[in-house]
Order: sequence, then structure tokens, then C-alpha cells
Amino acid sequence: MLKIYKTDVTGKIKELDQFEKGCWIHLTNPAEQEKQKLVSDLNIDLDFLQDALDDEEIGRIDKDGNRVILFVEIPISTKEGMKDIYTTVPLGIMVMEDYFLTVCLEETAVMNELVQGKVKNFHTHMRSRFVLQILSSTSFYYLQYLKRINKQMETLEKSLRQSMKNNELLTLLELQKSLVYFSTSLETNSLLISRLWSGSYLKMYDDDKELLEEVRIETKQAIKMTEIYTAILGSIMNGFGSIISNNLNQVVKLLTSITIVITLPMVIGTYYGMNVALPLQDHPQAFNIIMITSATITTVTALLFWRKKYF
Repeated sequence: MLKIYKTDVTGKIKELDQFEKGCWIHLTNPAEQEKQKLVSDLNIDLDFLQDALDDEEIGRIDKDGNRVILFVEIPISTKEGMKDIYTTVPLGIMVMEDYFLTVCLEETAVMNELVQGKVKNFHTHMRSRFVLQILSSTSFYYLQYLKRINKQMETLEKSLRQSMKNNELLTLLELQKSLVYFSTSLETNSLLISRLWSGSYLKMYDDDKELLEEVRIETKQAIKMTEIYTAILGSIMNGFGSIISNNLNQVVKLLTSITIVITLPMVIGTYYGMNVALPLQDHPQAFNIIMITSATITTVTALLFWRKKYF
């Protein structure tokens, strides 16, 4: 899908039908016809579009004449049933003299904020600030998703105390994979920000430098949070097997104790059901004595197991 946007003098964003100087061209999973239109009308290198649509592309920055090319790793959240899955997707950015081009394989919350006009002081013709605002929104969503992951970890940690199933383990594995994606993507984004700080790629004004410094700090914070949550998740995963084993042992202990208590009166009853000479068989109260004896033994055994906390 190809969309063209431009902000007016008041900063309000509007959608256009044709390319105009100072506009923002945004492609989301574009069709082949849309890619060929950019190649022919704006002289865009097709390799750039292919790289931006490659979900294995890593963050980097390059310069081609008067054009600056960036690939930024954007965090995304998707639903699989009732679960939230967190991963990253590359966003290709090309800063040209008259146009600003972004290409992404999927719709992302980062770009939707810009389209919906939720970013302050956003102007499509301010190219350097545009790049920094994308990076700032990217850092913000990394932090937000990391907080969500932390809450999920806390919830899972509580449920692990009584769990003997694999559902929690599978969810932990998915969170661990998300943190790996985040860690790798944040590191590449951090390198990209460091290269932008040199000022050799984009012209930076004082306000831009302040914003870039904020982005740099937020990215470092996200990297640190990812490291901490990865370590915590590793500890939870290590203890998961022990918890399940312990819970299983408790259940086996309970079932074994119940089996023994139930078996005792059955053994006595079976013994007195034999067609042989038995103690008290001629006693007029034999049945009552056997029942009382059986109940007493069963009760004493049950109390003993209860004191041992087998129940």
C-alpha cells in the first residue's frame, strides 16, 4: 500500500494523491506495481525496497550521494490467540532532497502515531527531525513492550508455583525469544544513533541534538532493561523444571497416601473372606470387632500421614 502525506503550515497532516516537494511517501507491504512506480518516478533503487521488505534486515545507515539511507528495527506486537507476541521488523528510510520515503513490511504503532498526527512538532519537510521522531517513537515502544513483558513474567512466576503443565513454559520460551529479538535490534539501533551523532549523515540543529540525546538515553535504558529481564527470565526458566518436579512429587505423595489408607480395610476384609480358620471367627461380635479394628487402623494411619503432611 502506497500512501503520500504532507503537513500544512499548522502542522496538520493530510493525504495527497501525487508526489509533492516536502511530502512523506510511506509504503506498507507494497505491491510490485507500487514499487515500480517509485523506481521509475523517483529513481529509487529497487535493492533498497527489497532490503526494507526483508524481515531479516538489520539496522544500519548509509549515504548515496545526497540521499541518506537508514534501516531501523521497529518493535511490533501481534496476537496469537490470547497471547501477545513481541518481535521486530525493519523500517527502511530514505531521506531525499525533496521527499521522505519510508518502507515497511507491516503496519506498526510507531508509524501509525505519525500518520494520526499524535507526534508533536511533526512536519514532513523537516527531514532530520523526522528521522529523530521515528527513532524517539521507536524507543518509546521498546520501553512500553518491555514493561508488558515484565508484567507477563510476574504473572507467570505466580502461576508456576502450582503448575504442572507446559503452557507456562511455552509462554516463557516465547518471551525469551522476544527479548532476544529486542536485544539484537536495540544494539543495532544504538550503533545507528551513534553514527547519527557524528553529524556526517544529517544536518543537526540544537533542538535536533537534544532530541537525539533523549533517544540515545532511552535506547540505552531499553538495552539495560532487556538485559535485566533476560537474566530474570533465565532464572525463572531454570527453576521451572524444579517447581514442576516438586509439584508432581507432592501429587504422587498424596495419591500414594490415599491409596495406602484405602487399601488397609480392604486387606483386612479380604483376609476374613478366606475359607480357612481365622481368629475370632466364632465370636458373636466378630463382625463388629473386625470393623472397629479396621476403622482404628485406617484412622491411625490417616492421622500419621496427616502429621507427616502427606495430605
